[in-house]
Amino acid sequence: MKSTPLSLIAGVVALAAVTGFAALTVPGDDGATEAKAAARLPVERSSLLCPAPSTSDLAETTYTSFTPAAKDGPKDGTAELKAAEALPADEDEPADGKTGDADDKADADDKKKTDADDKEKAADSKPVVSLKDLGKPVTAETSKSGAPALIGTATDRFAPGWTTQQTTTAAAGGARGLLGVSCTAPDTDFWFPGASTGASRQDYVHLTNPDDTAAVADIELYGAEGPLKSDVGEGITVPARSSVPLLISTLTGEAAENVTVHVTTRSGRVGAVVSAAEDEVGSDWLAASADPAGTQILPGIPADATSVRLVAFAPGEDDADVKVQLLGKNGTFSPAGNDTLHIKSQMTASVDLKNVTRGEPGSLRLTPTDGSRTPVVAALRVVRGTGAKQEVAFIPATGPVGERATAADNRAKGSVLSLTAPGKTAKVKVTASAGSEGGEAAVKTYTVKGGTTLEVTPEAPAGLKGGYALTVETESGGPVHAARTLTIPEGGIDMFTVQTLQDDGGTVEVPEAEQDLSVLDD
Repeated sequence: MKSTPLSLIAGVVALAAVTGFAALTVPGDDGATEAKAAARLPVERSSLLCPAPSTSDLAETTYTSFTPAAKDGPKDGTAELKAAEALPADEDEPADGKTGDADDKADADDKKKTDADDKEKAADSKPVVSLKDLGKPVTAETSKSGAPALIGTATDRFAPGWTTQQTTTAAAGGARGLLGVSCTAPDTDFWFPGASTGASRQDYVHLTNPDDTAAVADIELYGAEGPLKSDVGEGITVPARSSVPLLISTLTGEAAENVTVHVTTRSGRVGAVVSAAEDEVGSDWLAASADPAGTQILPGIPADATSVRLVAFAPGEDDADVKVQLLGKNGTFSPAGNDTLHIKSQMTASVDLKNVTRGEPGSLRLTPTDGSRTPVVAALRVVRGTGAKQEVAFIPATGPVGERATAADNRAKGSVLSLTAPGKTAKVKVTASAGSEGGEAAVKTYTVKGGTTLEVTPEAPAGLKGGYALTVETESGGPVHAARTLTIPEGGIDMFTVQTLQDDGGTVEVPEAEQDLSVLDD
């Protein structure tokens, strides 16, 4: 039997660290070498995509990028976000009969345009955000109308747990509000319950392609009566390293108040997120729901919510019947008159839970009532305030924080952390990082009682200057789901946005072969 080179083994370990998956078969062996998950290694590369923030002249956007501190690991690496490429405009056809001086002038104009384009491309190639240190966020700001989407990569020491948040304050206009979104990793499948094609909403789905070849995406829409007819939602080309925003209402002729958007790719991969603007209420980003599952957790409903709407969808062939429960400050209960929800297959269901939290923080749990565990996706539309002082945000179903999760953009005032333990009691460690412009990290441990939601105002870093990141780590007990609410007063309105915290995937399991492959005899 031939020996297996050490370089092959090293290659398997590197593949797992980059992709999260690796398999090894010994040459001449009838089956794969038995392996076991013996260790977790830090990932060596991460990708993030941020959508184009706003077209408003009154909008101001802050990007906050962060990688948690690590005790050991690689010394090198980068974490940079750069502008996506602008889509080329259609060039005008030359006028017939241009001769002599007209041709010369046209050539000169073309050269000026080319020089200007080259300068703009050079500027766009520079990083918009670039990390310098672990455990300390870096921020960048823009008030530029039509600022581009961002495409980013982190390598080596900056890759494990790399997180970036985009926060936009739009003080006035149809898109007024505080719009926050955690920049997403590229993928091939996204679910967005909670979108709309109604007359009062202007919802866009943003598709961003990080790769050097074009991606092709399909968009399916589902309303209360089933699929919405669309002749233009298939075969959407997203050019290489570019971003395409699509007004959802233009993809169908049917108006529906509650819509589930399903984005898939035929080729390539994209980042996807929905921007939602509602007349006289406000605007925010709607992030993708957790993958379809029988049980879903939607954490972080503010205590002062004046209106909460649950939107859910069953993508399979079977209907779903789910129990609706609120995990409150002191225990779990079902909202009066809304303890269950029937979700017909491939039809979007919704229920108005009104001011379900009644002055106390809470989180929603959906579980099967019949034991069938029919998978569903879900999101909440949450309103605070009344009348002209309303503001809206969205909370998608989300997975647990797992080993570690981070919300990157926090300010000296206005951040509230919601921690939910849907099962067993759990203990978590919360780290407020050093400030982007100064300050020392602060660490505090919290115990979250099973079946409850704990809302805390994080302890800000000592001597804080600038913004800071919040990192949550599970120390013991059952799974914990988390969300961070950021509130910024503007024009007499408490504008707010809610971001859920999901496991940052900073480490991957690397299998350890049962055989010592380096000493196999020829």
